[in-house]
Parts: sequence; C-alpha cells; structure tokens
Amino acid sequence: MEEKVKFGLIGRNIFYSFSKKYFEEKFSELKLPNFSYSIFDLKEILDVQEIFEIENLRGFNVTIPYKEQIIPFLDELSDEAEKIGAVNTVLFKNGKKIGYNTDAFGFENTLLLHKNPKQKSALVLGNGGAAKAVKYVLEKHQIPYQTVFRNGKINFKNLPKEAVNSHLIIVQCTPVGTFPNVSDSVDFPFENLSAEHLVIDLIYNPAETEFLKKAAAQKATTVNGENMLKMQAEKAWEIWNI
Repeated sequence: MEEKVKFGLIGRNIFYSFSKKYFEEKFSELKLPNFSYSIFDLKEILDVQEIFEIENLRGFNVTIPYKEQIIPFLDELSDEAEKIGAVNTVLFKNGKKIGYNTDAFGFENTLLLHKNPKQKSALVLGNGGAAKAVKYVLEKHQIPYQTVFRNGKINFKNLPKEAVNSHLIIVQCTPVGTFPNVSDSVDFPFENLSAEHLVIDLIYNPAETEFLKKAAAQKATTVNGENMLKMQAEKAWEIWNI
C-alpha cells in the first residue's frame, strides 16, 4: 500500500476556507488517493508545534493571522518570503521546515491581468502579511504606493480624498468583510472612486464584498481575490512537489 501524503492549512477561524476542497479536487483529478488535506484551526501560533509532529506531513499553507508569526518556527525562508516578511506556504524537506510566499505570485498575476497603463500608483489598505506581499509586487513593478492602516500615519479616519483621486489602484488587504461578516467594510471615501479606478479586494468569500459593491457603484473596475487564491495554490502545489 502506498504511503499517505498529508497537507493542510493553518490559521484561526478558517472553517470557510476554500483550500481543502481545492486540493481534494486536485488529488482526485490527478488520481492521488493517498494524498489528503486537513484544516488545522489553531488558537495560537505555539500550537503549530503539534502540527510539525504529524507523520507524513509534506507541507501546509498558512493564513490569517499566522503569516508573520510562523517565521520564527521555520528553519529557512525563500528569498521572496524573506524580503516580504510573511509566509503562506511551508515545505518539509530533508528534515527542514522551509517557508515560501506564493501570495506575491498570485497577486502579481491578478494585477497584471487587470491593470491598465493609466493606473500608475496604488493605495494599499491594511498592513498584515497579505499587504506585505502586495507591496513587494508593487515595488517589483515600480508602482509607487501609500499604505493605509488603523494605526498608520494615514489611516481610515484621516485618509485624504485627494489620495483616493490620485491613486487609481486600490488594494483591500484586510480581512474586514470576510464571511460570515459579509455586511462589514473598512471605512473608505467611496465617493472619490471613479471609472478610472481598479479596485482589488483580496477576499474571495463572499465573491463580492461590501467593499467591492460600494466601489462598483462608483463605476470602478472591481476584482475579488479568487484568481490570486487559485494562482497561489498552484504555486504552493509546485513547491510541495519540488
């Protein structure tokens, strides 16, 4: 009998996650009946040490709120993960726990798919692990940006309307509005959006967040996080099969 090969996802309150279904369908398509994918809902990052003990675990994904907190528990980081300062994919290889960031790959794919040449600068809403991957991609493509977050110099209370007018790419990186809290949205001057704007919300559940609904009402082009999610998952699969 073939040895079981295990994967999973660590995070907190992640019962809504798409990853389990996505990877189980992949295992089925590729005829890999001995492969499995589990959800590990951790109360705190220290609990990850129990996950490390699971037999035949080849790797796992990392989501909110542990993308930065996981780093001290790992032996090595890929160049990208080190530069970004956040990890969303872990590979176990040759007795080492290696951290990667595939969010950057996923976001880059989404951005280049939808961005037009007039959209030259960005507002990044949020300052967590996902926002770090977004900023890494913007820097790579020489797109200047400003970060807006709760405790930042520019925050959701004092965000100048001119900043919204002049930054035609808006990337919503906070978890606000994620299922089940679908009526929530970050405080934002939506009236300053226009048909010139590209608004990307990294949330994928629901498919259209309250934030995207309000942006679409101003005729902005709106994109959710589904493509980014699929692209980062494909990249994670590639890493696990190195």
